[in-house]
This record gives sequence, structure tokens and C-alpha cells, in this order.
Amino acid sequence: MPSPIDSGVSDLSPTRPLINAVSDARLAAVLGPTNTGKTHYAIERMCGYATGMIGLPLRLLAREIYDRVVALKGVNAVALVTGEEKIIPRLPSYFVCTVEAMPLERQVDFMAVDEIQLCGDAERGHVFTDRLLHARGRFETLFLGANTFAPLFHRLFPAAEIIRRERLSSLSYSGSKKLTRLPKRTAIVAFSTEKVYAIAELIRRQRGGAAVVMGSLSPKTRNAQVELFQKGEVDFLVATDAIGMGLNMDIAHVAFSGFSKFDGKNVRHLTAQEIGQIAGRAGRHMNDGTFGVTGECHELDDDLVEQVQSHAFAPLEAAQWRNHKLDFSTLDTLLKSLTLPSHTIGLHLAKEALDERTLRMLAADEEVALKVRNPVTLRTLWDVCQLPDFRKTGLDEHLKLVSHLFWSRLSPEGVVAEDWFETQIRDLDHMDGDIDTLSSRLSGVRTLSYISNRGNWLKRNDHWRDTTRDLEERLSDRLHEALMQRFIDARTAALLKALDADEVARPEVTPEGQVIIEGHAVGELKGLTFKLSNADSVIADKTLRQAANRAVLPVLHDRLRALAQTASKSLHLRGHTIDWNKEPVARIEPSDWFAPKVKLLCDIDNPALAERALKRVSDFVRIFNQHQLKGLYRVKQAADAEGTLPQVRAIAFQLYENGGLVRRDEAIKLTPEDKAALKALGVAGHRYAWFLPEALNPKMRQHMRAFGVGEGPRAQTLRGLLEIPDHGPVSLKALSQVDKIVNSAIFQKGALYMREADFAPLGLNEDQRDKLMLALGFVKVPPQTFPVVVHKPKPEPVVAEVAVAETPVEDAPAQEVAVEDAPAEAIVTEDIPADIIAEPIETAAEHLAEVIEAAPAVEDAPSDEVVATEPAQPEMEERLGWRQKSLEPRPPRPRRDKPQGNKEKFDRERFRPPAAEGAEGQPVRDRNRPPKFDKTRDQKRGGEKGKGGNDKGGNDRGDKPRGPKPEPQPYINPYSPFAILREKLGQN
Repeated sequence: MPSPIDSGVSDLSPTRPLINAVSDARLAAVLGPTNTGKTHYAIERMCGYATGMIGLPLRLLAREIYDRVVALKGVNAVALVTGEEKIIPRLPSYFVCTVEAMPLERQVDFMAVDEIQLCGDAERGHVFTDRLLHARGRFETLFLGANTFAPLFHRLFPAAEIIRRERLSSLSYSGSKKLTRLPKRTAIVAFSTEKVYAIAELIRRQRGGAAVVMGSLSPKTRNAQVELFQKGEVDFLVATDAIGMGLNMDIAHVAFSGFSKFDGKNVRHLTAQEIGQIAGRAGRHMNDGTFGVTGECHELDDDLVEQVQSHAFAPLEAAQWRNHKLDFSTLDTLLKSLTLPSHTIGLHLAKEALDERTLRMLAADEEVALKVRNPVTLRTLWDVCQLPDFRKTGLDEHLKLVSHLFWSRLSPEGVVAEDWFETQIRDLDHMDGDIDTLSSRLSGVRTLSYISNRGNWLKRNDHWRDTTRDLEERLSDRLHEALMQRFIDARTAALLKALDADEVARPEVTPEGQVIIEGHAVGELKGLTFKLSNADSVIADKTLRQAANRAVLPVLHDRLRALAQTASKSLHLRGHTIDWNKEPVARIEPSDWFAPKVKLLCDIDNPALAERALKRVSDFVRIFNQHQLKGLYRVKQAADAEGTLPQVRAIAFQLYENGGLVRRDEAIKLTPEDKAALKALGVAGHRYAWFLPEALNPKMRQHMRAFGVGEGPRAQTLRGLLEIPDHGPVSLKALSQVDKIVNSAIFQKGALYMREADFAPLGLNEDQRDKLMLALGFVKVPPQTFPVVVHKPKPEPVVAEVAVAETPVEDAPAQEVAVEDAPAEAIVTEDIPADIIAEPIETAAEHLAEVIEAAPAVEDAPSDEVVATEPAQPEMEERLGWRQKSLEPRPPRPRRDKPQGNKEKFDRERFRPPAAEGAEGQPVRDRNRPPKFDKTRDQKRGGEKGKGGNDKGGNDRGDKPRGPKPEPQPYINPYSPFAILREKLGQN
């Protein structure tokens, strides 16, 4: 078997083809669009040989193919070789590698390179071109790629075989769609990490979640994310253009969020070939696929759409090439050999790659230039310059790392110091942080993995290779968890699955109300209300609501049936809410207490079940109020009954409308029959209000307010307040206290005198107190001093006689009639006749003083008898005075002055008739007129009563002699203790 053809450049001419087909080894290119089974065909061919090797463009794809070959040949027969990872058993037969890491020094029977059209890539093209020219199998070599590679391959290898493969399914353009309207099994493509995160976050909120695939992910994280998508746990995949490189997934639709990407230097537009490569991921095997745009991405033009659908792209004209025979004699010769052009048609000199740029920048360092003066150190420098920049921290940081590795390799030990390597691992061995932090650590671990996988860079390569692999796996697992927590909402996904299912499994409801669907707690069911869990991250979407309602609807129907037949003891009224089995099921709306309006707390489209449940709850509230508000219910019946007395009916109606409390109207005069009827209804009152005792309970008022506060007076009375004109709302408690104060006041000379201390319970200052009394119809008058009234219990009739005998008369306290215990109706001032109110009323203290003064003094009384002593001076107190406005005297009528004018004063003497002359010149009295009594003359004589006013005998009463006027005898109550005492003293 001939050896692989040497493809050196020195013996090539521009006109001669690169390879002459003189070997028996098969050289072929398997070309076609995506979903043609090219990779599957190559794996089958490789597994048919004893040994084989395949090079793949991505580490992620290499790991996927490795797992597939292991499943066919076993783990001991397959090796995985990438820049950051090496899994090499003792005697491997098959090598799955990335293109850059292919160990071409090994001889294998079969060789394959996937995505060979990447030889035209500006960054990595020269690597693929090198494999195209120099990677050969002993028996068969296959290059897998797109149809655009066919002309270049035929030019380079005229005798080689080209195998065309057609797509297994069709690909069509579906236009633009919103992210929320994308079909399931869709891959959304973005070209930046920030864009990927933003789209994935929106998909999580709207559709339950998405898997995330990026080139920076570790293979383990990427496989875990792809598995979520493949198993159907999520229906969407958000990825970069990495999915275009042979990643095989069940994608039905590919949506582009943009067509521009950053290639490391500039932002450029995607080529038609790249768009077709990514869009071709839609549709696997025999299933057709579609592609389109989403978000703010502009529509594709018709020509580009036609190219993608027909896979007709511009052919690849040239491959990127770089000389693989480098001259390590000196630094200058090495740099020169890297820039040698190819003399073969179709091979263009590649642009300066990262390793070449790093070499030139380090060569500018004088210390480095002085050190690399022999081929050994020069090869060492070139070796470290090929370190990939996984961290993407910038060229300066990359140069620092490469320089450190170079000088470490040139140290006396010739390897990288383990303490430095261990420090790097320790700095990265942290599992906290967000997704970007974890991704950054993984990039750092990839760099350390690359160093540990180089055979002679570390002392203990195997140990550090296992250490970095373990750290990468732990960070990958943590990153996968972080991606799931951020971009996947399992509850929403479960609801959406329930919506799509033909038969929805009955959800499980825990005693705490948690609703479990397919193992996920999707929400909480309280009473008849279902609430989605994690509502802050779920936008109110119609699809989600439909899914939730469909899943929970059977449970809600059963609860409505049970509620319609429930017992009253399971229902409870709590404020505005009606609880059933301690869970809210209905709410009271503003309505009448005994004709309540109730609304169920559920949105179920089943009128029959809802109506029966609503009637049961309404009946419970109505009957509950009839028992709880018995007094108000009696008042309502009295107000509705036509046979009720008119005045009683009017008061009952007002009480019911105002929740059991109403201001008393002075214009309504009640008869004894009216008062008896009100008392029978349980209505109480005083001079300021009528009220029901149950309305004084704060809990009852709060219960009544649950049916609506209302407007006007009802809004105040339901809070226990009454609106007083010119003052504002006043509590019934305060008005009752004022009524009590008025009842206990002393009435004298048309005014009421009250203790100032009695106003203390009101908690009002002087201005507030005066304002309230003024609003209640009182006018302040000057205060007066009164004896302190000491209230003592009434003695028993039997003991009274002994007590009187032992108590001196002078020391007996003045008794005052207790007005506080009198009924409120007896103290109302409007029932007192006006003529009684106008005259001074003798107080009890004055009456008692007169009784004591009229009692005869007892002298030389025996020691065993009661002796009267001098009366003690009573303790005095000052009381505030108030007079009702209705008893205020009318102000004097203003005097009207006569108009002053120039009229002459009337002269009465001028018009008096001439009088007849009597004796001594006095006028003669007209005999026809009766004699006139001259009061003025009597007053001038001294005003003595009983004397005549003229010389002829005075008035009629002046002839009788008149003595001094007798003193009035005080009235003595014969039944009082003082009368008994006086009687006993008189007998002795």
C-alpha cells in the first residue's frame, strides 16, 4: 500500500494540479446542503475500517460524534482529542478530533474532515486547507462539505471523486413572526451573548423557557442544554451561529434575529452561504423545515430567499493557505516562511492569524529576540504562540500569558511552575456568580486545560489534566443550573404541555392548596381562585391562562358542586369576604343587609354551576344577617308594615336607612303610644339621638359597613357618628355623655349649671367644648357657685328612725334629687311648660336651709337625746352655666326716633277749653266725670301705703289701720324625716 501522497509546495507549478491520482487510496468529496446525511455516512465508513480519524470544526460537534462512535465501538476503542480535552485509551482505534488538534503523525486506514468549505474562512481557513492537502488515510479519505467547494476541489484534485447528496427534506421561507408567535421546536439565532440572553429571557416569560447554546459553553453544558431541547422539556433553542456547524437537533424552524456579526475585527453581514448553512438546521431526516426572521430583523429579499431554498450559492473560488514547512533556523527565517505565497492556482496566502501576530509582537521584545537564537528555543516560542485565546480578554493580556509560558518553558526545569498553575486553578474554583462570571471561569479553565494537555509543558500532566477536567465539569454543571434557573420556567412549560395534550391529567391539589401538574407546582388554588406561581416572571398571556384553566377546570367544577350543597357551618363571613372551609369563595358587593348581592371569586364559564353556588352563598348571608342584626331587622319590618304608627314608622325608616342611628328630630312629638311602640322595637334614645343598642357595637358597625358605606348621613352613622350642624360629626358616645351631663345639671333661673369635671371623659379642650355646646343649642352664661352635692344611698325605712334619732339635725347633709337616674324622656326641656321655665325654681339646697332655720332650738337636752348644734357651712363648688337658645330673652326692640323737622311743636294749652272757676281760684271738676286718682301726688307725699292722696280722706284702704306684713310660713312635708324630728322635739 503506497504511503500518503506528499503534498509539498516546492515542487508545485502554477499550471500543474496539486495531486496526480496514481494511488489506489480513495480520495473523495461528499458534498451537499445540510440534512443530507454526510456526517452519518462518514461515521459508517470509518467504523467499517480497523482504524480511522475524523476532524470536526467545533469541540461541541467533536464531543457529539465521540459519543456516537463510543456507542458503536466502546469507550476503549475511541479517543477524543481537542485543544482543551484529551480522552485517549490505551490502544484506541478511532480518533475523533477538532481540525486543529488532529494528530496527523498517526497512520489510520480512514480519514475524514467535516465542513471542508471552511478552508475559505479568513481566520481558520489555512488549517482546513492544510488538512485538505496533507491529511490522508491509507485506504480512504473523505472531505465533507457544501456544494460550493466542488469547483475548487475538482481544480486541486481532477481525478478525485465527487459524491453529490441531496437534501432529505425541503426548506422554505416563512417570513417574519413575533417572538411570542414562533412555532414550537424553533431555534432563534443571535450573534452576541447579550442578544442571546435577552431573547432567552423573553422566551422564558412568554413560552416557558428555552435552551441556550453558544460556542463558549463547555461540551458538558452544551450537551445538557441540547438534551433539554431534544427531550421536549423546552420547545425553543436560542443559539449563536455555532449551530450551523453540523450540530444535529430536531429543529423545525430557524428564526434569525439579525444578519450581522462581529468577526473579531469588524461587524459584517452574513454571506448567503452562511445564512443557508444556519437555516439548513431546520428539518431533520424526512421532516421539512422552515426559516424566517423575528424581532427587529428586516425581511430577506426574494433573491436571497431563492438561493437559500435552492441551495444555489456562489462557488468557493480559493482556499486560505499558509506554508506548513516552516524554517526554524532564525527568527527572521521563521517569520519569512510564514509569509511565503503559494504558486498553486486556488490557494491564496492567508491573513495574519493570532499565532503569527503573537509571534511578531513577542519578537519585537529585545529579551525574547536575544533568547531565540537557536532552533530549539525558536520552536518553543512558536509552540506557546499557538495558544488559543479562549478568555477573550484582549491582545495585551494574551501576550502576557504567552510570554509567561515562554519564559517558564525556558527555565532550568523546562516546565511551567506548578505553584503558578495551582494558583490559577484555585482562583477559578468558585461556584458562585452569575452566568457571565461562570462562563468567564470556564474560559479560563479551557486555557489551563490546553496547557495541561500539552505533553511537555507540566511535570505532572496527567494529574493536572484530571484536575482541570474535574473543575470544568463542576463549573459546567453549575452553569447549566444557572442557565435553567434564568431561562427556563418549568411551571409555565408544564402548563403549556397541558394545553397541547389531548387528555389533560387531573392535577394534584395538596392540603396547602398547591397545584401539581406533571410533577411541577404550577400554582395555588384557594377556594375557587387559581393563581399561577411565580407571577412576577409570567406575563399575562392568553395562552398561559388557557392552559391553567384547562388543567384546573375539573377541580373547580367539583368545588362549585360541593359549594352549592354545603352546610352553613362551613361558611364564614369575614368582612367583605365569604370563606368556605377557611378559604375565600365570594365577595359582598354594596347592597342591602337583608337582600345581599354576592359575587363568586372565580372565572368559570359554567353558568348553571355558578348560579347554584351563588344562590347558596347569598341565602347564607341573608339568614346570617337576620340573626346577627335582629334589632335592625325588626326596625325594617316595622318601617315596611302599613299598620305601624306614623311617627314610629318614620323613626324606624330613618333608623334602618342609617344603620340603627339617627339624629333626633325635635319637630316629631311622640305620644305615650309611640314611645311604647319604639320601646317594644328595642329602640333607645335620649335628647339628641335615636339608636339601636346593637349599633353601638364596633364589630356590628364594621359588619354593616361590609355591605357598603354609602353616602351622606349613612356614611357617618355606620361609623357611630352623627352630623351636628355648625360643628361636624360627633360620636354617639360623646352625645350620650353630654346628655348625662345635662341630666345631672342644676336648673336655676332658666339656666343649667354643670360640673366642669363631667366634661373630662369627652377629652375636649375649652374651645372644643364650647363649640360643641353651642352647636347643640346652648348659650354660655356666667358660672355660679353651688353647694357640693353628696349622694348617699336612701336609708331603709326601719333603720331610718334610729338614724334620725342619733344624728344631729345640724349635721344632716343636704339631700339632692339624683337626676342622673331619671329616664331621658323626663328631662327633655321641650316638655317643660314655658311659664314654669320663666320663673325661678327653688332648689333642694334652699329648701333644706329653710327647713333647718324654721326648726325650734332644743335647750338642755338630755345626753341620751339628740341635741341640735350650729349648722356646718356646706362645701361650695363652681359650675359652668348654659342656657338654651329657646329660653333666651328677646332683645329690646330698637326705639324709633321721631323725624326731626321744622314743624312747630304742638301747643296743648293753646287748644285746651277754658275751665270753670271754683273756690280760691281752683278749676271746678266736671261733675259728669268720675274723680281722678292722682298717683303722682301720693308718691310725693312719701309713698306711704294706706294713706289717702287728698285732703278729703285719701283712698278706699286708707281708713283701715294696717299692721306689719306677717312672715310667710314655709311648707313642711309631713312625710319628711325633718317633720318627724320636729314633732318629737315639740312633744318634749
